[in-house]
Amino acid sequence: MTSKRLIYLPLGGAGEIGMNAYLYGYGAPDKERFILVDLGVTFPDMDGSPGVDLILPDITWLKERADRLDAIFVTHAHEDHVGAVSHFYSDLGAPVYARVFTANIARRKMSERGHPEDAVQTVSAWPEQVTAGPFKVGFLPISHSIPESAALVIDTPDGRVIHSGDFKLDPTPVVGEAFDPDLWAEVCKGSVRALVCDSTNVFSPDPGRSELGLGPAIEELVLGAKGMVVATTFASNVARVKTLAEAGQRAGRSIVLLGRAMERMVEAARETGVLHGFPNTISDEAARDVPRENLMLLVTGSQGERRAASAQLARGKYRGIEMKEGDMFLFSSKTIPGNERGVIRVMNQFSEMGVDVVDDSNGKYHVSGHANRPDIEQLHDIVRPQMVIPMHGEHRHLREHAKLAIARGYQGAVVVNGMMMDLSGNAPSVAEYIETGRTYLDGSVKIGAMDGVVRDRIRMALNGHITVTVILDEKDEPLGEPWCDTSGLAETGRSNALLVEVLEEDLSQYLGRAGNKTLRDDDKLEEALRRTARQTAQAEIGKKPEVTVVISRMR
Repeated sequence: MTSKRLIYLPLGGAGEIGMNAYLYGYGAPDKERFILVDLGVTFPDMDGSPGVDLILPDITWLKERADRLDAIFVTHAHEDHVGAVSHFYSDLGAPVYARVFTANIARRKMSERGHPEDAVQTVSAWPEQVTAGPFKVGFLPISHSIPESAALVIDTPDGRVIHSGDFKLDPTPVVGEAFDPDLWAEVCKGSVRALVCDSTNVFSPDPGRSELGLGPAIEELVLGAKGMVVATTFASNVARVKTLAEAGQRAGRSIVLLGRAMERMVEAARETGVLHGFPNTISDEAARDVPRENLMLLVTGSQGERRAASAQLARGKYRGIEMKEGDMFLFSSKTIPGNERGVIRVMNQFSEMGVDVVDDSNGKYHVSGHANRPDIEQLHDIVRPQMVIPMHGEHRHLREHAKLAIARGYQGAVVVNGMMMDLSGNAPSVAEYIETGRTYLDGSVKIGAMDGVVRDRIRMALNGHITVTVILDEKDEPLGEPWCDTSGLAETGRSNALLVEVLEEDLSQYLGRAGNKTLRDDDKLEEALRRTARQTAQAEIGKKPEVTVVISRMR
Protein backbone atom coordinates (compact mmCIF):
# COMPACT_ATOMS: atom_id res chain seq x y z
CA MET A 1 0.00 0.00 0.00
CA THR A 2 1.35 3.42 -0.96
CA SER A 3 1.99 5.66 2.03
CA LYS A 4 0.25 8.99 2.26
CA ARG A 5 2.08 12.29 2.33
CA LEU A 6 1.60 15.94 3.31
CA ILE A 7 2.62 18.28 0.52
CA TYR A 8 3.09 22.03 0.15
CA LEU A 9 3.12 23.56 -3.34
CA PRO A 10 3.34 27.32 -3.97
CA LEU A 11 1.78 28.35 -7.29
CA GLY A 12 2.48 32.05 -6.69
CA GLY A 13 4.05 34.25 -4.02
CA ALA A 14 7.22 32.23 -3.43
CA GLY A 15 10.11 33.85 -5.24
CA GLU A 16 8.12 37.06 -5.75
CA ILE A 17 6.04 39.51 -3.72
CA GLY A 18 2.45 39.33 -4.88
CA MET A 19 0.15 36.83 -6.64
CA ASN A 20 -0.03 34.54 -3.60
CA ALA A 21 -1.40 31.01 -4.06
CA TYR A 22 -0.29 28.18 -1.79
CA LEU A 23 -1.56 24.62 -2.16
CA TYR A 24 -1.57 22.00 0.59
CA GLY A 25 -2.36 18.37 -0.09
CA TYR A 26 -2.67 15.12 1.82
CA GLY A 27 -3.03 11.57 0.56
CA ALA A 28 -1.32 8.98 -1.57
CA PRO A 29 0.87 10.44 -4.34
CA ASP A 30 -1.25 11.73 -7.22
CA LYS A 31 -4.40 11.12 -5.19
CA GLU A 32 -4.06 13.88 -2.60
CA ARG A 33 -6.99 16.03 -1.51
CA PHE A 34 -6.14 19.73 -1.63
CA ILE A 35 -6.84 23.04 0.02
CA LEU A 36 -5.70 26.34 -1.49
CA VAL A 37 -4.53 29.20 0.72
CA ASP A 38 -5.06 32.58 -0.95
CA LEU A 39 -5.50 33.30 -4.64
CA GLY A 40 -4.19 36.74 -5.47
CA VAL A 41 -3.01 38.99 -8.26
CA THR A 42 -0.05 41.16 -9.04
CA PHE A 43 -0.03 44.28 -11.17
CA PRO A 44 1.43 44.84 -14.63
CA ASP A 45 3.98 47.41 -15.74
CA MET A 46 4.51 49.06 -19.09
CA ASP A 47 7.95 47.51 -19.53
CA GLY A 48 7.11 43.84 -19.13
CA SER A 49 3.35 43.59 -19.64
CA PRO A 50 2.03 46.63 -21.55
CA GLY A 51 -1.74 46.89 -21.80
CA VAL A 52 -2.38 44.01 -19.40
CA ASP A 53 -5.00 44.67 -16.72
CA LEU A 54 -3.92 42.15 -14.07
CA ILE A 55 -1.46 39.30 -13.66
CA LEU A 56 -2.83 36.08 -12.17
CA PRO A 57 -1.08 32.85 -11.20
CA ASP A 58 -0.99 30.03 -13.71
CA ILE A 59 -3.20 27.38 -12.08
CA THR A 60 -3.33 25.00 -15.04
CA TRP A 61 -1.98 22.13 -12.92
CA LEU A 62 -4.60 22.72 -10.25
CA LYS A 63 -7.46 23.14 -12.74
CA GLU A 64 -6.70 19.67 -14.07
CA ARG A 65 -7.20 18.39 -10.51
CA ALA A 66 -10.02 20.70 -9.45
CA ASP A 67 -12.20 17.73 -8.46
CA ARG A 68 -9.71 17.09 -5.63
CA LEU A 69 -9.79 20.70 -4.32
CA ASP A 70 -11.96 20.83 -1.18
CA ALA A 71 -11.73 24.51 -0.23
CA ILE A 72 -10.05 27.88 -0.69
CA PHE A 73 -9.05 29.80 2.46
CA VAL A 74 -8.25 33.52 2.22
CA THR A 75 -6.05 34.98 4.96
CA HIS A 76 -6.88 38.65 4.35
CA ALA A 77 -8.34 41.10 1.85
CA HIS A 78 -5.26 42.47 0.11
CA GLU A 79 -5.44 42.14 -3.68
CA ASP A 80 -2.37 39.91 -3.82
CA HIS A 81 -4.25 37.40 -1.66
CA VAL A 82 -7.92 37.67 -2.69
CA GLY A 83 -7.87 39.42 -6.07
CA ALA A 84 -7.92 36.30 -8.29
CA VAL A 85 -10.61 34.33 -6.43
CA SER A 86 -13.45 35.64 -8.58
CA HIS A 87 -11.41 35.25 -11.79
CA PHE A 88 -10.84 31.53 -11.19
CA TYR A 89 -14.05 30.57 -9.38
CA SER A 90 -15.56 29.05 -12.54
CA ASP A 91 -12.44 26.93 -13.05
CA LEU A 92 -12.13 25.67 -9.49
CA GLY A 93 -15.64 25.74 -8.05
CA ALA A 94 -14.50 25.14 -4.48
CA PRO A 95 -16.12 26.95 -1.53
CA VAL A 96 -14.24 30.01 -0.28
CA TYR A 97 -13.75 30.61 3.44
CA ALA A 98 -12.71 33.91 5.05
CA ARG A 99 -13.28 36.07 8.10
CA VAL A 100 -16.07 38.63 7.99
CA PHE A 101 -14.19 41.65 6.59
CA THR A 102 -12.30 39.61 4.00
CA ALA A 103 -15.52 37.79 3.08
CA ASN A 104 -17.23 41.14 2.51
CA ILE A 105 -14.53 42.19 0.03
CA ALA A 106 -14.51 38.76 -1.65
CA ARG A 107 -18.29 38.78 -2.10
CA ARG A 108 -18.14 42.19 -3.77
CA LYS A 109 -15.60 40.81 -6.24
CA MET A 110 -17.69 37.69 -6.86
CA SER A 111 -20.78 39.79 -7.51
CA GLU A 112 -18.92 42.03 -9.97
CA ARG A 113 -18.08 38.98 -12.07
CA GLY A 114 -21.51 37.38 -11.87
CA HIS A 115 -20.65 34.62 -9.40
CA PRO A 116 -22.85 33.68 -6.42
CA GLU A 117 -21.94 35.64 -3.31
CA ASP A 118 -22.87 32.68 -1.11
CA ALA A 119 -19.88 30.79 -2.51
CA VAL A 120 -17.92 32.83 0.06
CA GLN A 121 -18.57 31.59 3.58
CA THR A 122 -17.76 33.54 6.73
CA VAL A 123 -15.73 31.86 9.47
CA SER A 124 -15.17 33.15 12.99
CA ALA A 125 -11.73 33.43 14.50
CA TRP A 126 -10.02 30.59 16.35
CA PRO A 127 -11.05 28.19 17.88
CA GLU A 128 -13.65 27.66 15.12
CA GLN A 129 -12.36 25.26 12.46
CA VAL A 130 -13.56 24.21 9.02
CA THR A 131 -13.25 20.60 7.91
CA ALA A 132 -12.10 20.32 4.29
CA GLY A 133 -11.21 16.80 3.20
CA PRO A 134 -8.41 15.53 5.46
CA PHE A 135 -7.76 19.03 6.81
CA LYS A 136 -9.19 21.07 9.67
CA VAL A 137 -8.47 24.77 9.26
CA GLY A 138 -8.89 27.68 11.69
CA PHE A 139 -8.26 31.42 11.40
CA LEU A 140 -5.78 32.64 14.03
CA PRO A 141 -5.86 36.47 14.37
CA ILE A 142 -2.65 38.35 13.67
CA SER A 143 -1.98 42.03 13.01
CA HIS A 144 -1.20 43.39 9.56
CA SER A 145 -1.96 46.55 7.56
CA ILE A 146 -5.57 45.57 6.87
CA PRO A 147 -8.35 44.57 9.28
CA GLU A 148 -8.91 40.98 10.38
CA SER A 149 -5.80 39.39 8.97
CA ALA A 150 -5.31 35.81 10.06
CA ALA A 151 -2.77 33.07 10.06
CA LEU A 152 -4.16 29.62 9.38
CA VAL A 153 -3.95 26.69 11.77
CA ILE A 154 -3.99 23.69 9.43
CA ASP A 155 -4.44 20.37 11.21
CA THR A 156 -3.48 17.37 9.10
CA PRO A 157 -3.08 13.64 9.77
CA ASP A 158 0.68 14.32 9.83
CA GLY A 159 0.48 17.15 12.36
CA ARG A 160 -0.23 20.85 12.67
CA VAL A 161 0.96 23.43 10.14
CA ILE A 162 0.88 27.18 10.82
CA HIS A 163 0.56 29.34 7.71
CA SER A 164 1.43 32.84 8.93
CA GLY A 165 -0.15 34.88 6.14
CA ASP A 166 1.17 38.45 6.03
CA PHE A 167 1.84 39.67 9.54
CA LYS A 168 3.48 42.03 11.96
CA LEU A 169 3.66 41.86 15.75
CA ASP A 170 1.70 45.01 16.58
CA PRO A 171 0.26 45.39 20.12
CA THR A 172 -1.65 48.57 19.14
CA PRO A 173 -2.74 48.37 15.49
CA VAL A 174 -5.48 51.09 15.74
CA VAL A 175 -7.93 48.99 13.71
CA GLY A 176 -8.21 45.21 13.99
CA GLU A 177 -6.83 42.79 16.54
CA ALA A 178 -3.54 43.24 18.35
CA PHE A 179 -1.02 40.42 18.21
CA ASP A 180 -1.71 38.10 21.13
CA PRO A 181 1.45 36.13 22.02
CA ASP A 182 -0.34 34.15 24.74
CA LEU A 183 -3.01 32.91 22.31
CA TRP A 184 -0.34 31.98 19.79
CA ALA A 185 1.69 30.14 22.43
CA GLU A 186 -1.43 28.18 23.45
CA VAL A 187 -2.24 27.23 19.85
CA CYS A 188 1.35 26.16 19.20
CA LYS A 189 1.77 24.27 22.46
CA GLY A 190 2.94 20.76 21.76
CA SER A 191 4.25 19.99 18.31
CA VAL A 192 4.00 22.10 15.16
CA ARG A 193 5.29 20.30 12.11
CA ALA A 194 5.85 23.36 9.92
CA LEU A 195 5.65 27.15 10.03
CA VAL A 196 5.12 28.56 6.54
CA CYS A 197 6.16 32.13 7.15
CA ASP A 198 6.13 35.65 5.65
CA SER A 199 9.64 36.74 4.58
CA THR A 200 9.04 40.25 3.22
CA ASN A 201 11.08 42.26 5.75
CA VAL A 202 13.69 39.67 6.73
CA PHE A 203 16.45 42.14 5.80
CA SER A 204 15.11 44.89 8.12
CA PRO A 205 17.24 44.65 11.28
CA ASP A 206 15.17 46.70 13.75
CA PRO A 207 11.94 45.60 15.45
CA GLY A 208 8.79 46.77 13.68
CA ARG A 209 6.92 49.85 14.91
CA SER A 210 3.29 50.06 15.90
CA GLU A 211 0.64 51.80 13.82
CA LEU A 212 -0.41 53.76 16.91
CA GLY A 213 2.92 55.56 17.04
CA LEU A 214 2.30 57.45 13.79
CA GLY A 215 -0.52 59.65 15.06
CA PRO A 216 1.46 62.43 16.81
CA ALA A 217 3.88 63.00 13.90
CA ILE A 218 1.08 63.13 11.32
CA GLU A 219 -0.98 65.45 13.52
CA GLU A 220 1.96 67.82 13.95
CA LEU A 221 2.51 67.88 10.20
CA VAL A 222 -1.14 68.66 9.42
CA LEU A 223 -1.36 71.34 12.12
CA GLY A 224 1.60 73.16 10.54
CA ALA A 225 0.15 73.16 7.02
CA LYS A 226 -1.15 76.45 5.59
CA GLY A 227 -3.14 75.37 2.53
CA MET A 228 -5.13 72.30 1.68
CA VAL A 229 -3.69 68.97 2.85
CA VAL A 230 -3.96 65.85 0.71
CA ALA A 231 -2.67 62.49 1.93
CA THR A 232 -2.46 59.12 0.25
CA THR A 233 -1.89 55.63 1.60
CA PHE A 234 -2.89 52.10 0.64
CA ALA A 235 -6.69 52.12 0.51
CA SER A 236 -6.78 48.79 2.34
CA ASN A 237 -4.83 50.20 5.30
CA VAL A 238 -7.98 51.22 7.13
CA ALA A 239 -6.02 51.92 10.31
CA ARG A 240 -3.81 54.44 8.48
CA VAL A 241 -6.80 56.06 6.83
CA LYS A 242 -8.32 56.46 10.29
CA THR A 243 -5.06 57.85 11.72
CA LEU A 244 -4.89 60.42 8.91
CA ALA A 245 -8.56 61.36 9.28
CA GLU A 246 -8.23 61.83 13.02
CA ALA A 247 -5.14 64.04 12.54
CA GLY A 248 -7.12 66.19 10.12
CA GLN A 249 -10.11 66.36 12.42
CA ARG A 250 -7.97 67.47 15.38
CA ALA A 251 -6.47 70.14 13.14
CA GLY A 252 -9.98 71.49 12.50
CA ARG A 253 -10.22 70.27 8.93
CA SER A 254 -13.14 68.68 7.07
CA ILE A 255 -12.28 65.19 5.79
CA VAL A 256 -13.00 64.01 2.24
CA LEU A 257 -12.44 60.48 0.91
CA LEU A 258 -11.55 60.40 -2.80
CA GLY A 259 -11.12 57.25 -4.84
CA ARG A 260 -13.39 54.24 -5.24
CA ALA A 261 -11.05 51.78 -3.54
CA MET A 262 -10.71 53.90 -0.41
CA GLU A 263 -14.44 54.58 -0.21
CA ARG A 264 -15.15 50.85 -0.66
CA MET A 265 -12.68 49.77 2.04
CA VAL A 266 -14.00 52.22 4.63
CA GLU A 267 -17.56 51.21 3.77
CA ALA A 268 -16.72 47.49 4.14
CA ALA A 269 -14.93 48.11 7.45
CA ARG A 270 -17.99 49.93 8.80
CA GLU A 271 -20.42 47.32 7.49
CA THR A 272 -18.52 44.49 9.17
CA GLY A 273 -18.04 46.29 12.46
CA VAL A 274 -14.24 46.42 12.44
CA LEU A 275 -14.09 50.22 12.14
CA HIS A 276 -15.38 52.42 14.96
CA GLY A 277 -15.12 56.13 15.67
CA PHE A 278 -14.09 57.17 12.18
CA PRO A 279 -14.37 60.97 11.81
CA ASN A 280 -17.30 62.36 9.86
CA THR A 281 -16.57 63.00 6.20
CA ILE A 282 -18.05 65.35 3.62
CA SER A 283 -18.65 64.80 -0.09
CA ASP A 284 -16.42 66.15 -2.81
CA GLU A 285 -19.27 68.44 -3.86
CA ALA A 286 -19.50 69.93 -0.35
CA ALA A 287 -15.72 70.29 -0.22
CA ARG A 288 -15.81 72.89 -2.98
CA ASP A 289 -17.51 75.30 -0.58
CA VAL A 290 -14.98 74.81 2.24
CA PRO A 291 -11.94 77.12 2.48
CA ARG A 292 -8.79 75.29 1.36
CA GLU A 293 -7.06 75.74 4.71
CA ASN A 294 -9.92 73.82 6.33
CA LEU A 295 -9.80 70.78 4.03
CA MET A 296 -7.99 67.44 4.20
CA LEU A 297 -8.41 64.98 1.37
CA LEU A 298 -7.58 61.29 1.75
CA VAL A 299 -6.99 59.88 -1.72
CA THR A 300 -6.04 56.71 -3.54
CA GLY A 301 -2.89 56.34 -5.62
CA SER A 302 0.01 55.90 -3.20
CA GLN A 303 1.86 53.87 -5.87
CA GLY A 304 1.50 56.44 -8.65
CA GLU A 305 -1.31 54.56 -10.43
CA ARG A 306 -2.30 56.67 -13.43
CA ARG A 307 -6.07 56.38 -12.94
CA ALA A 308 -6.06 56.89 -9.17
CA ALA A 309 -7.15 60.12 -7.49
CA SER A 310 -3.62 61.34 -6.65
CA ALA A 311 -2.39 61.01 -10.25
CA GLN A 312 -5.46 62.80 -11.58
CA LEU A 313 -4.96 65.64 -9.11
CA ALA A 314 -1.34 65.82 -10.26
CA ARG A 315 -2.51 66.18 -13.87
CA GLY A 316 -5.11 68.86 -13.11
CA LYS A 317 -8.48 68.23 -11.47
CA TYR A 318 -10.30 65.35 -9.84
CA ARG A 319 -14.05 65.66 -9.21
CA GLY A 320 -13.77 69.41 -9.53
CA ILE A 321 -10.97 69.75 -6.95
CA GLU A 322 -7.47 70.92 -7.83
CA MET A 323 -4.18 71.46 -6.03
CA LYS A 324 -2.63 74.92 -5.82
CA GLU A 325 0.60 76.53 -4.73
CA GLY A 326 1.03 76.32 -0.96
CA ASP A 327 -0.94 73.08 -0.58
CA MET A 328 0.71 69.98 0.87
CA PHE A 329 0.65 66.38 -0.37
CA LEU A 330 1.68 63.55 1.99
CA PHE A 331 2.70 60.06 0.92
CA SER A 332 1.94 58.03 4.07
CA SER A 333 3.14 54.88 2.40
CA LYS A 334 6.14 52.95 1.16
CA THR A 335 6.78 52.79 -2.58
CA ILE A 336 6.68 49.18 -3.71
CA PRO A 337 9.79 48.28 -5.75
CA GLY A 338 8.96 48.74 -9.43
CA ASN A 339 6.57 51.64 -8.80
CA GLU A 340 9.22 54.31 -8.28
CA ARG A 341 8.85 55.98 -11.67
CA GLY A 342 5.10 56.44 -11.31
CA VAL A 343 5.42 57.89 -7.82
CA ILE A 344 8.26 60.24 -8.80
CA ARG A 345 6.25 61.42 -11.80
CA VAL A 346 3.35 62.39 -9.52
CA MET A 347 5.72 64.09 -7.07
CA ASN A 348 7.28 66.19 -9.82
CA GLN A 349 3.90 67.17 -11.24
CA PHE A 350 2.83 68.41 -7.81
CA SER A 351 6.14 70.21 -7.35
CA GLU A 352 5.62 72.07 -10.64
CA MET A 353 2.32 73.34 -9.20
CA GLY A 354 4.09 74.71 -6.12
CA VAL A 355 2.69 71.95 -3.89
CA ASP A 356 4.88 70.83 -0.98
CA VAL A 357 5.39 67.07 -1.24
CA VAL A 358 6.19 65.08 1.91
CA ASP A 359 7.20 61.42 1.67
CA ASP A 360 8.26 58.84 4.21
CA SER A 361 11.99 59.03 3.60
CA ASN A 362 12.45 59.97 7.28
CA GLY A 363 10.31 57.08 8.54
CA LYS A 364 7.90 59.35 10.45
CA TYR A 365 4.71 58.87 8.47
CA HIS A 366 4.57 55.17 7.61
CA VAL A 367 5.17 51.80 9.27
CA SER A 368 5.29 48.51 7.43
CA GLY A 369 2.60 45.87 7.73
CA HIS A 370 5.21 43.10 7.63
CA ALA A 371 7.38 41.69 10.39
CA ASN A 372 11.02 42.75 10.51
CA ARG A 373 13.80 40.27 11.22
CA PRO A 374 13.57 40.40 15.06
CA ASP A 375 9.79 39.91 14.85
CA ILE A 376 10.21 36.92 12.53
CA GLU A 377 12.64 35.44 15.06
CA GLN A 378 10.12 36.06 17.83
CA LEU A 379 7.40 34.21 15.92
CA HIS A 380 9.78 31.31 15.34
CA ASP A 381 10.36 31.10 19.08
CA ILE A 382 6.65 31.21 19.90
CA VAL A 383 5.67 28.56 17.33
CA ARG A 384 8.80 26.40 17.71
CA PRO A 385 8.11 24.37 14.58
CA GLN A 386 10.00 21.34 13.39
CA MET A 387 10.60 23.10 10.08
CA VAL A 388 10.33 26.62 8.70
CA ILE A 389 9.27 27.16 5.09
CA PRO A 390 9.76 30.80 4.01
CA MET A 391 7.13 32.30 1.68
CA HIS A 392 5.94 35.72 0.49
CA GLY A 393 9.22 37.09 -0.76
CA GLU A 394 11.65 37.26 -3.62
CA HIS A 395 14.28 34.53 -3.81
CA ARG A 396 16.76 36.59 -1.80
CA HIS A 397 14.19 36.99 0.99
CA LEU A 398 13.39 33.27 1.04
CA ARG A 399 17.06 32.31 1.11
CA GLU A 400 17.89 34.72 3.92
CA HIS A 401 14.87 33.56 5.93
CA ALA A 402 15.87 29.90 5.48
CA LYS A 403 19.42 30.68 6.61
CA LEU A 404 18.00 32.49 9.65
CA ALA A 405 15.79 29.52 10.57
CA ILE A 406 18.59 26.98 10.16
CA ALA A 407 20.97 29.10 12.26
CA ARG A 408 18.37 29.05 15.05
CA GLY A 409 18.09 25.26 15.01
CA TYR A 410 15.08 24.69 12.75
CA GLN A 411 14.89 22.67 9.55
CA GLY A 412 14.51 25.09 6.66
CA ALA A 413 14.30 25.12 2.88
CA VAL A 414 14.09 27.61 0.03
CA VAL A 415 10.86 26.74 -1.77
CA VAL A 416 9.86 28.68 -4.89
CA ASN A 417 6.81 28.50 -7.14
CA GLY A 418 6.41 25.06 -8.65
CA MET A 419 8.42 23.15 -6.04
CA MET A 420 6.21 20.48 -4.47
CA MET A 421 7.58 19.79 -1.00
CA ASP A 422 6.92 16.67 1.05
CA LEU A 423 6.52 17.76 4.67
CA SER A 424 5.82 14.27 6.04
CA GLY A 425 9.36 13.43 7.12
CA ASN A 426 11.75 14.95 9.63
CA ALA A 427 12.88 17.55 7.09
CA PRO A 428 11.25 19.07 4.00
CA SER A 429 12.14 17.31 0.75
CA VAL A 430 11.34 17.96 -2.89
CA ALA A 431 8.66 15.58 -4.16
CA GLU A 432 8.50 16.91 -7.72
CA TYR A 433 8.53 20.06 -9.80
CA ILE A 434 5.37 21.55 -11.33
CA GLU A 435 5.34 23.96 -14.26
CA THR A 436 4.06 27.33 -13.07
CA GLY A 437 3.98 30.80 -14.52
CA ARG A 438 1.65 33.71 -15.03
CA THR A 439 -1.72 34.31 -16.58
CA TYR A 440 -2.54 37.74 -17.98
CA LEU A 441 -5.96 39.29 -17.73
CA ASP A 442 -5.99 41.26 -20.97
CA GLY A 443 -9.26 43.16 -21.14
CA SER A 444 -11.86 40.47 -20.48
CA VAL A 445 -9.71 37.55 -21.68
CA LYS A 446 -7.20 35.42 -19.78
CA ILE A 447 -4.10 34.58 -21.81
CA GLY A 448 -0.96 32.64 -20.99
CA ALA A 449 2.29 34.47 -20.47
CA MET A 450 3.84 32.27 -23.17
CA ASP A 451 1.03 32.71 -25.71
CA GLY A 452 2.95 35.45 -27.52
CA VAL A 453 0.30 38.17 -27.27
CA VAL A 454 2.22 40.39 -24.87
CA ARG A 455 5.53 39.50 -26.51
CA ASP A 456 4.21 40.76 -29.85
CA ARG A 457 2.84 43.88 -28.18
CA ILE A 458 6.25 44.63 -26.68
CA ARG A 459 7.97 44.07 -30.02
CA MET A 460 5.57 46.46 -31.75
CA ALA A 461 6.12 49.03 -29.00
CA LEU A 462 9.89 48.76 -29.35
CA ASN A 463 10.13 48.52 -33.13
CA GLY A 464 7.00 50.03 -34.67
CA HIS A 465 4.79 48.38 -37.29
CA ILE A 466 4.32 48.29 -41.04
CA THR A 467 1.31 46.89 -42.89
CA VAL A 468 2.05 45.88 -46.50
CA THR A 469 -0.89 45.24 -48.85
CA VAL A 470 -0.53 43.55 -52.24
CA ILE A 471 -3.20 42.55 -54.78
CA LEU A 472 -2.56 39.86 -57.43
CA ASP A 473 -4.78 39.19 -60.44
CA GLU A 474 -6.06 35.86 -61.84
CA LYS A 475 -2.68 35.25 -63.51
CA ASP A 476 -0.76 35.84 -60.24
CA GLU A 477 0.54 39.16 -61.53
CA PRO A 478 0.65 42.27 -59.27
CA LEU A 479 -2.41 44.42 -59.77
CA GLY A 480 -1.15 47.94 -59.26
CA GLU A 481 1.56 48.92 -56.78
CA PRO A 482 1.86 47.61 -53.20
CA TRP A 483 0.99 50.12 -50.51
CA CYS A 484 2.06 50.53 -46.91
CA ASP A 485 0.76 51.93 -43.64
CA THR A 486 3.11 52.59 -40.73
CA SER A 487 2.58 52.99 -36.99
CA GLY A 488 5.08 54.21 -34.44
CA LEU A 489 7.75 55.07 -37.03
CA ALA A 490 9.39 58.27 -38.21
CA GLU A 491 7.83 59.75 -41.35
CA THR A 492 11.16 60.32 -43.13
CA GLY A 493 14.55 58.64 -43.04
CA ARG A 494 18.10 59.06 -44.31
CA SER A 495 17.02 59.79 -47.89
CA ASN A 496 14.74 62.63 -46.68
CA ALA A 497 11.89 61.03 -48.63
CA LEU A 498 8.72 59.82 -46.96
CA LEU A 499 9.37 56.40 -45.44
CA VAL A 500 6.11 55.05 -46.89
CA GLU A 501 7.13 56.08 -50.41
CA VAL A 502 10.57 54.47 -50.09
CA LEU A 503 9.00 51.27 -48.77
CA GLU A 504 6.46 51.13 -51.58
CA GLU A 505 9.13 51.74 -54.23
CA ASP A 506 11.40 48.97 -52.92
CA LEU A 507 8.48 46.54 -52.56
CA SER A 508 7.31 47.34 -56.08
CA GLN A 509 10.79 46.68 -57.45
CA TYR A 510 10.90 43.35 -55.63
CA LEU A 511 7.52 42.31 -57.11
CA GLY A 512 8.78 43.25 -60.57
CA ARG A 513 11.66 40.80 -60.34
CA ALA A 514 9.98 38.03 -58.33
CA GLY A 515 9.63 34.71 -60.12
CA ASN A 516 6.33 33.02 -60.91
CA LYS A 517 6.98 30.31 -58.30
CA THR A 518 7.20 32.92 -55.54
CA LEU A 519 4.21 34.90 -56.79
CA ARG A 520 2.03 31.77 -56.69
CA ASP A 521 3.06 30.83 -53.12
CA ASP A 522 1.52 33.04 -50.41
CA ASP A 523 3.95 31.91 -47.72
CA LYS A 524 7.06 32.55 -49.80
CA LEU A 525 5.74 35.88 -51.06
CA GLU A 526 4.76 37.02 -47.60
CA GLU A 527 8.18 36.19 -46.17
CA ALA A 528 9.97 37.96 -49.04
CA LEU A 529 7.86 41.11 -48.72
CA ARG A 530 8.38 41.16 -44.95
CA ARG A 531 12.15 40.82 -45.37
CA THR A 532 12.24 43.56 -48.00
CA ALA A 533 10.21 45.97 -45.85
CA ARG A 534 12.42 45.39 -42.82
CA GLN A 535 15.62 45.83 -44.82
CA THR A 536 14.34 49.10 -46.29
CA ALA A 537 13.29 50.39 -42.87
CA GLN A 538 16.67 49.42 -41.42
CA ALA A 539 18.45 51.36 -44.15
CA GLU A 540 16.18 54.41 -43.85
CA ILE A 541 15.53 54.77 -40.09
CA GLY A 542 17.83 52.24 -38.42
CA LYS A 543 15.01 50.01 -37.13
CA LYS A 544 13.52 46.67 -38.15
CA PRO A 545 9.78 47.03 -37.49
CA GLU A 546 7.22 44.29 -37.12
CA VAL A 547 5.57 43.72 -40.50
CA THR A 548 2.12 42.42 -41.38
CA VAL A 549 1.66 41.40 -45.02
CA VAL A 550 -1.84 41.23 -46.55
CA ILE A 551 -2.03 39.37 -49.88
CA SER A 552 -5.30 39.51 -51.81
CA ARG A 553 -5.87 37.44 -54.95
CA MET A 554 -8.51 38.10 -57.61
CA ARG A 555 -10.27 34.84 -58.50
